[in-house]
Amino acid sequence: EVRLVESGGGSVQAGGSLRLSCVASEVVIGDVDIAWYRQASRQAPENECELVSSIRGDGRVDYTDSVKGRFTISQDKDRDAVYLQMTRLQPEATGVYDCAAEPNIEVTGVDPELPSRKRCSTLRSQLDQWGQGTQVTVSS
Repeated sequence: EVRLVESGGGSVQAGGSLRLSCVASEVVIGDVDIAWYRQASRQAPENECELVSSIRGDGRVDYTDSVKGRFTISQDKDRDAVYLQMTRLQPEATGVYDCAAEPNIEVTGVDPELPSRKRCSTLRSQLDQWGQGTQVTVSS
């Protein structure tokens, strides 16, 4: 059974940094595309999940405009892990960060769709694998 385990969340002051990790088991990280989604609060499951960043198995990366230049996504194929380095954090980054995995073009022949913004409950049924999430809190 594929598992994704996130870690690295925490509470920081505005301007601070955090490094999130997503470690995969029972899957080769090079066979999946990984997306980091942010949900403002688990208390409102009908919230939208926002795509923060993604990395394809071949290393192609993407970022939402608001984090470009401040966040860096990377992968370590030896550890089957993906990292999200977040710097100059602002209060609007507060939320639960989930990593999600989809079989990539090497497996299916096409790039999987990674929606930029969608109702979280819908998104969870659309994408193949999810972790348990890690909380990020940025105070002003």
